[in-house]
Amino acid sequence: MKIAERTARSVLSKSGIPGARWALNPYVGCAHACRYCYAEFMKKYTGHTEPWGTFVDAKVNAPEALERELRRAARGVVMLSSVTDCYQPLEGRCGLTRRCLERLLAHRFPVRILTKSPLVLRDLDLLRRFPEIEVGLTVTTDDERMRLLFEPAAPPIAARIDALHRLREAGVRTYVFIGPMLPMNPARLAAVLRGIVDEALVDPMNYPGKTRTLFRKLGEERWLDPAFTAAVADELHARLGGPGRAGD
Repeated sequence: MKIAERTARSVLSKSGIPGARWALNPYVGCAHACRYCYAEFMKKYTGHTEPWGTFVDAKVNAPEALERELRRAARGVVMLSSVTDCYQPLEGRCGLTRRCLERLLAHRFPVRILTKSPLVLRDLDLLRRFPEIEVGLTVTTDDERMRLLFEPAAPPIAARIDALHRLREAGVRTYVFIGPMLPMNPARLAAVLRGIVDEALVDPMNYPGKTRTLFRKLGEERWLDPAFTAAVADELHARLGGPGRAGD
């Protein structure tokens, strides 16, 4: 993994994600190296020639740049992170996400976090103080073998489920993002999520060619069939309390 530091003129950008006005990414690149990652196209803007998933740049002045931008930004939901995981391993050393959260809290901006990492629990003391916040964990399957194949450097599924449970116990609004849907037992996944998430977002997403090949090697071609994945999504929604929502 190639680690570097860079300075950024701006860290707050307009978001095209429904429900978020702003996007904030304290890092460039992602160490999780998920084989389906939709953000790989961003490499052409980074100046890196290495494969996506093998480099991470820390925007070392992100908290200070954010402080400056928040003074003039229109209030709205800030999404952490839309392109890279704001709680990837380097955050444990740099603490950029935590320092950005401190600024967002001071300016009372609503926040929406999406991560694959239980490292988010480190910041529970801050998260509990936000008047408006949602924290989501991406959980793509209940099968750890599939996680190892498709998300080789990401945290285990059990650690993500535990993080959701602990966030919910702490009174933080939680959600799960099931996307892309990897081979799974939807009934079993829904059973472990029920009661620990306030919302469930399910998205089959489109797979790049290399991932299609992996599905075929595994004999899991049915997960490439839109009709099949739509049926699985419907089952997840039904078991979690209706379209897009999860019941207790």
